[in-house]
Amino acid sequence: MTSRRAFLSANIRREDGKTARPPGSVMQGFTDLCTKCGACSDACPEDVVAVDPDGYPVFRPGDNACTFCGDCAQSCPTPALDIGRLADWPWRATMKTESCLSMNGISCRVCQDNCEQNAIRFKLKTGGRAEPTLDAESCNGCGICPTLCPADAIALERQSQPQTEAIQ
Repeated sequence: MTSRRAFLSANIRREDGKTARPPGSVMQGFTDLCTKCGACSDACPEDVVAVDPDGYPVFRPGDNACTFCGDCAQSCPTPALDIGRLADWPWRATMKTESCLSMNGISCRVCQDNCEQNAIRFKLKTGGRAEPTLDAESCNGCGICPTLCPADAIALERQSQPQTEAIQ
């Protein structure tokens, strides 16, 4: 839903669902709630929250993984970020195994070596290859593996949130 202020100023932005916002962000209406103050980016000790060209914060890990400390959400003066939503982080790693260097006979396991959750493993195959496997249940979406992968074989993708039914 677009705010009245955004509508009247012709500043209507629709979230595409492909932009990773900082942990604790609202799923819909983020750009309506965010004031672009930059407090979340300034507060992030791991430097994984950056500002996009439009001035909105985005999740963009570099040399560090997100620790989900909540500093970004705690620093936000608006309801765009809330520490209570950290557990609802919907982003997880996905693999394109055909692009993986190890699947193409080149020794590389940088993703496994840097995954603190042990969500990435390799199974040895014939011909000097090793097949990567991703345990989606163990992945927390910290963002380190796509950043370090030299072949861009790993990406973060929004996972659909499981719907829970009320039991009466």
